[in-house]
Amino acid sequence: MDSKQQKMRRGLKLAVIFLAGFDLALAGEVNGEPISWGLLIMTLLGGLALFLHGMEKMSTGMKKAAGDSMRSILSALTKNKLVAMSVGAFVTMIVQSSSATTVMLVSFVQSQLMTFTQSLGVILGTDIGTTVTAQLIAFKLTDYALILVTAGFALFMFGKNDKQKNIGESILGFGILFYGMKLMAEAMQPLRSYEPFIQILQNLENPILGILVGAIFTALIQSSAAFIGIAIVLAQQGLITLDAGIPLLLGANIGTCVTAGLASIGGSREAKRVALAHVAFKVVGVLLFVLWIPWFADLVRFISPQSAEMGIQKLAAETPRQLANAHTIFNVSLALFFLPFTNIFARFIIRVLPDRPDQLALNPVVWHLDDQSIKTPSMALDLARAEIARMAKILGRMVEAVIKPFFADDPGQDSIHPSLTLIEGVEMREKKIDYLRIKISEYLQKIGQEPLSDDQVAEVFAMMSIVSYMENIGDIVQRSVMPMIAKKRALGLNFSVEGQEELLVYHVKVCKQISRLKDVFTEMDLKKAKNIMRKEEKYLDLESKYRVFHLERIHAAKEESVKTHDIHMELLDLLKRITVYTGDIAKSLLSMERIGK
Repeated sequence: MDSKQQKMRRGLKLAVIFLAGFDLALAGEVNGEPISWGLLIMTLLGGLALFLHGMEKMSTGMKKAAGDSMRSILSALTKNKLVAMSVGAFVTMIVQSSSATTVMLVSFVQSQLMTFTQSLGVILGTDIGTTVTAQLIAFKLTDYALILVTAGFALFMFGKNDKQKNIGESILGFGILFYGMKLMAEAMQPLRSYEPFIQILQNLENPILGILVGAIFTALIQSSAAFIGIAIVLAQQGLITLDAGIPLLLGANIGTCVTAGLASIGGSREAKRVALAHVAFKVVGVLLFVLWIPWFADLVRFISPQSAEMGIQKLAAETPRQLANAHTIFNVSLALFFLPFTNIFARFIIRVLPDRPDQLALNPVVWHLDDQSIKTPSMALDLARAEIARMAKILGRMVEAVIKPFFADDPGQDSIHPSLTLIEGVEMREKKIDYLRIKISEYLQKIGQEPLSDDQVAEVFAMMSIVSYMENIGDIVQRSVMPMIAKKRALGLNFSVEGQEELLVYHVKVCKQISRLKDVFTEMDLKKAKNIMRKEEKYLDLESKYRVFHLERIHAAKEESVKTHDIHMELLDLLKRITVYTGDIAKSLLSMERIGK
């Protein structure tokens, strides 16, 4: 027997001894029969583990099945707040994760696809989307859990394509979730008549205590849906009343903000603003509701189905649905209440978290890449694409600035960072480009280790090629164009008037190509990628024409053209090489089949 097996056996023995001792230590009786605390706790924890695993598996399957289209749905948002809220609710309902929707929102705000104010409407919608899970849990499907497990497993194992397998994974997770609920319900059944436990739960009718318990437990398991599921299991056993359950729900809504807060640590300013907005909405909403919990409970009872049962059976029959309805009413009313005031909220949050001082923007950092999203490749690829769009934006500023020193003795300060000279700004951006190439490539390699579809594999390889091409453009600027500035100044001569105009015109064309690249990545527009390739042919022809014009001036012995010949031709050739690289990037973009779908 190897050491690993010995360790496992010792661990099992210790667990049995611990549970047996725990069972004796907490010996209690219900209706004259002893409670097996060890078995109860073991079953309860096992059921909870299955519940959480099932929820994670269901969420993962749904995100894999529908995640490819979620970004396009969100990017189609208009400035209509109600539409934004509705789309946020729909997307969150599909991916079963408000955190996943929030991650996409951050990338949109940073890519300037939407404003931070627009994102607030979507955030309110995500809170509505999360209520669907609670409504599903409230239905008593536990008796059919193993049927769902069987059906989901069969589809997952024998599905003909990735989409069928992903749907099967979702159904399998749904079944595991309900089987975990069944185990928890069975474990808690003896507690229905255990007076000490009942007294503890009755104390939860104190709103402050209930909110605190709900917030702490939700923060620990980082899932409001999971904690609400536990509360519904308690309700199904008649162990908690609606008045005790509502404070738990309110606390869960605060506790779920921890996930967004943790995800924003080390992130961009926009990520922190989105997290803060999430927290602000929830806390203010809870403060508004906590003042009238008894009236809120009466309203929920009025609109919820009634049962003909009596006593604890009536409580068990009615309370689960009431809790689910209370959760839905809270989040829907909260969203509708705050929706007209999103502009005010946005100004408040921006004032609390203003833009960073200019100096901090000099350091190379990533904005979009999030390791937590790698397990969902469709989302991770969206984030990588957003970071590449930012890389193209930085590259565009670098290429735009580098031409100015050739036509002015003092090119002045960097237009974005006045504390730097223009040349220092170019050097700073070249370091950023190198840094981003490394970080994006590492991120793509991690994505490549996950189960991917054929289209996603092609997209990973295409992106890795693209970031290498972008780094090559940065190297051309830094290693080839920058050293020529000193040579040009040493000549003490300007280009000919015609030559200067040709260089400036061609430089503008190159900058437009890079700007188009940024737009393709930001907007996922296939037509613009094709346009880049068409422009490449046109600009290569233009470079050949300008080369002929310059040689004609040389032949005519024009002094400025003769003396600046080497620098003129080399600079024109380097700009041409950048044009070729933009064309190569466009070809790689066209191989990413998801773009434009």
